[in-house]
Amino acid sequence: MKKIWICLFASSVLSSCHIYRAYEHPEVAVSDSLYRQPVNAADTTSLASLSWKELFTDPQLQQLIKIGLNHNTDLNVARLKVKEAEALLITSRLSYLPSVSLTPQGTLTSKDGSKTSKTYNLAASADWEIDLFGKLLNSKRGAQAALEQSEAYRQAVQTQLVATIANSYYTLLMLDEQLDITCRTAETWNESVRTMKALKRAGQATEMAVAQSEASKLSVDASVLSIKRQINEMENSLSTLLGMLPQTIGRSTLQAQEFPDSLSTGVPLQLLSRRPDVKQSEAQLAVAYYATNSARSAFYPSITLSGSAGWTNAAGAVVTNPGQWLLSAVGSLVQPLFNRGKNIANLKIAKAQQEEALLNFRQSLLNAGAEVNDALVQWQTARQRILLDEQQTASLRSALRSSELLMKHSSQNYLEVLTARQSLLQAELDAATDRFDEIQGVINLYHALGGGY
Repeated sequence: MKKIWICLFASSVLSSCHIYRAYEHPEVAVSDSLYRQPVNAADTTSLASLSWKELFTDPQLQQLIKIGLNHNTDLNVARLKVKEAEALLITSRLSYLPSVSLTPQGTLTSKDGSKTSKTYNLAASADWEIDLFGKLLNSKRGAQAALEQSEAYRQAVQTQLVATIANSYYTLLMLDEQLDITCRTAETWNESVRTMKALKRAGQATEMAVAQSEASKLSVDASVLSIKRQINEMENSLSTLLGMLPQTIGRSTLQAQEFPDSLSTGVPLQLLSRRPDVKQSEAQLAVAYYATNSARSAFYPSITLSGSAGWTNAAGAVVTNPGQWLLSAVGSLVQPLFNRGKNIANLKIAKAQQEEALLNFRQSLLNAGAEVNDALVQWQTARQRILLDEQQTASLRSALRSSELLMKHSSQNYLEVLTARQSLLQAELDAATDRFDEIQGVINLYHALGGGY
């Protein structure tokens, strides 16, 4: 009866201090207001549900992503961290088992030149800590949460890697497009310089017009060199990201890229299960929760059972032969008495770290929502700008043709032709930039929603 009362008392104490209570998801106000644009609560379709192979259909980009997933240094380090966490979890689970050790011992004794006596012990000992107050349980649960955190970190590194490779690849395509536009413009300026020199010889143009055309041509040539430098730097950066030596990157063209005409974000609640960094923050919160439980369990005694068994030829001070069995069993209970202040301080630290982890988790969710909003607006704005770019480019081409005709058949100043060509060049470059911005919006939205792993 006494044992029953002791068990009931211990159970009530344990339940009151939550030592055995498992981690529960915190209550976070996740609603449609996380996205600034209205969201249908029943529509759970999300861009993140697509695999990166389905979203990035360019075969050359797919090959680059595969190389990056196999050879990127940061991702391989993240994989090793997962293995480390798995090993720590195995260690915490093995703590439930008794520790067994073999302790053979031999002794030679001689007193005042007497005959040497020989004794020996061939024994094995075992220690087993009884987890009555949840110390080992919380350690195991904390190791499991740490493993989930490491796995979420690996996923976060992978999603970032896929997005970075895609961004770098499409940046190269944009630079290729800009280089092509600039080179074609340079050829036009070469023709213009030759034309102006011929007109000058015929007395129909001034030296100033020739100098202006040559200066414009040199400016475009300088832009070509600058774009080529940017291409070289981007190829080097991408090669390093892929774990390769700097080299030329094979690629397609910007016009050949295809993406969905409409993008769906799903509901905000899906960010909890799809965003690796959000999952990582919550796993860190779980680690802090179990660390707090472990700090509480330090106030309670630890119970250890020890025992040894073996074969010996020594029994006390009397040497006997042949040998005999040696058996022993010990139970110990250690109750902390003089380090209560230290345990209280450790518990306060653990509670503060748990509160920090909770704040970081909530902030990570807010950051995720902001990134989704920014990426969606970037994509929508770029699509609207592309339509305006097409109209502007068409108008500028028409204006350039008119100014060139007027210059040939009237007394119009060549400066107006120069201005029209520069405006058309800038408009075509802006169109390429906006097309890249549209693609980048898709990539950023895909990454913000947790796609890519």
